Amino acid sequence: MEITATVGTELSHVVSQAALAFVARLHREFNARREVLLRARADRQAQFDAGALPDFLAATRRAREGDWRTAPVPADLERRHVEITGPAERKMMINALNSGADVFMADFEDALSPTWRNVIDGQQNLIDAVARTITYTGPEGKTYRLGDKIATLLVRPRGWHLVERHVHVDGHPIAAAFFDFGLYLFHNARRLLERGSGPYF
Repeated sequence: MEITATVGTELSHVVSQAALAFVARLHREFNARREVLLRARADRQAQFDAGALPDFLAATRRAREGDWRTAPVPADLERRHVEITGPAERKMMINALNSGADVFMADFEDALSPTWRNVIDGQQNLIDAVARTITYTGPEGKTYRLGDKIATLLVRPRGWHLVERHVHVDGHPIAAAFFDFGLYLFHNARRLLERGSGPYF
């Protein structure tokens, strides 16, 4: 695995050897399937462009017509009346988590310009938010920190079709989704589960 961008010492733990090994394992395990699905998506779009209409797959009939239930929804996701979305930017996250909304989705796809620094800073902000140590002091001297009651945190990794060009596994750029998902899961899943919550995406 190779990183082609600079990571300062203050953020080197975000892309530690152990974290990168976990992300590389995701890539090696699932990237071939991701590429098959992306080709199938392009083929399906070509069919629609040629006039085909969408329909349900015959293979899913049993699931559609069967009598089944899902596992219960986690307690901290049962109420989702108000959800807000924004970038994984420090001040924005503090304000969003404190906003009174039921859920805040930290968005790495549409709400964040995916520069290398923004992505790595975003991961650090998630780590600090989950640890409940996130703070921000603005240029005017005002300090922001989390309140006692905060929104449930969801994370939206970048899409399947995007790559993180600064990280290569076996000579190929890693899927941005694996990078975003993997780092968040690696750094935060255990703490969230111990708190009775979970890593939600």
